Amino acid sequence: MQIAITGCSGLVGSALVEYLVNQGHTVHCIQRNKSTDGLIFDPNRIENLNADGSGVDAVIHLAGENISTGRWNAKKKKKIIRSRVQGTHEIASFFSTLPHPPKVMLFASAVGYYGDRNNEKLTEKSSLGSSFLADVCKQWEEAAVPAQESGIRTVFTRFGMVLSPHGGALHKMLPAFNMGVGGKIGNGQQYMSWISIRDLVAAIEHLLLHEELSGAFNLVAPAPVTNEEFTKTLGRCLQRHTPFPVPAFIVRLLFGEMGKELLLASSRVFPERLLESGYTFRYIALKDALTHCIDGS
Repeated sequence: MQIAITGCSGLVGSALVEYLVNQGHTVHCIQRNKSTDGLIFDPNRIENLNADGSGVDAVIHLAGENISTGRWNAKKKKKIIRSRVQGTHEIASFFSTLPHPPKVMLFASAVGYYGDRNNEKLTEKSSLGSSFLADVCKQWEEAAVPAQESGIRTVFTRFGMVLSPHGGALHKMLPAFNMGVGGKIGNGQQYMSWISIRDLVAAIEHLLLHEELSGAFNLVAPAPVTNEEFTKTLGRCLQRHTPFPVPAFIVRLLFGEMGKELLLASSRVFPERLLESGYTFRYIALKDALTHCIDGS
């Protein structure tokens, strides 16, 4: 396939580009417009795109403001919403009006769509949550309406926590855990829905290639774990003790609303539709996924 991608230089984007090229696809990177704070794409800077859109079979939109850096003040929240909602609308509108639009457009979203739900089992059929992130995800997905209305097959991928040896949340955790000062966050009973980077990129290709698939898909491993389970498993993989819990009030004090939603909220999400579509996970056991990341292979 000829595939155009935004966010090629990010953690997911760089891994996805490498994977797709190795699978025999051709990738065109969509650059962002620096004059708009790098938030909105520039249709004049899409590598090798023909004026009528021919030559591009699929578009993957990954770009967006990093939600895990800095406190969520009013300015940061506005930037998060704008980068996702306006950026998605720009991409969807541009490609849907071309004489030869792509056959499929895939938009990255997140399991934050479901909000904080304790130990409730969540699938693509579950209702929208009530939080800032849930509202962002709702607006994010709705911004792709131009693509849907034009008849383009539209897919929404709700990412869980991506485990990668090259960056992301795990990369930030490893120094503390390697020094033996890691520990659970809060009471440790909040669920974490995770996915290995290898499964993430393979699942995205699976969704592109299967023409009968559209709508929302949870991109998470079918084995969510509590934060306490995650902590103990990571400690065992590193052969380190994990005796230093981080109290919930410290998380709220240091990170505010961002800490509450990203570190203390519970999301027990399952990839029901992805499994039904025939996708086979490479990593189902957290220990295996973490071992891969720690080895860096």
